[in-house]
Amino acid sequence: NRDAKQFGKKHMFDASEETCWNSDQGTCQWVTLDFPHTVKVSQLHIQFQGGFSSRLCTLEGCRAGEELVKISDLYPQDINAMQISFGTVFQVEETVLDKLKITFENSTDFFGRIVVYHLGVLGERL
Repeated sequence: NRDAKQFGKKHMFDASEETCWNSDQGTCQWVTLDFPHTVKVSQLHIQFQGGFSSRLCTLEGCRAGEELVKISDLYPQDINAMQISFGTVFQVEETVLDKLKITFENSTDFFGRIVVYHLGVLGERL
């Protein structure tokens, strides 16, 4: 409901278990990350609130000045635990980019809301 102070984007990255990002309702929600430098992304960490997660996440990325291209589809579980993009949960190929867009395409919530307690993008700065 546009309450950025209580549920804004900064809460995805503050490492606090008490705060979260809460999307509006609707069929597709998304987050775009613009990195200040080119990065090579190797892992994605995400923690949803169970019942407000996404069954399908589409990752798109690009270099500065280019159009977004699809990197991969992820199929997270509808759980409260941290999910990491290696092993059996979901895979992310190492990708060099300046911008990353994560689209939450299929919410487990009837109204399409997504709640993210933690979002981490790991890799290296180039």
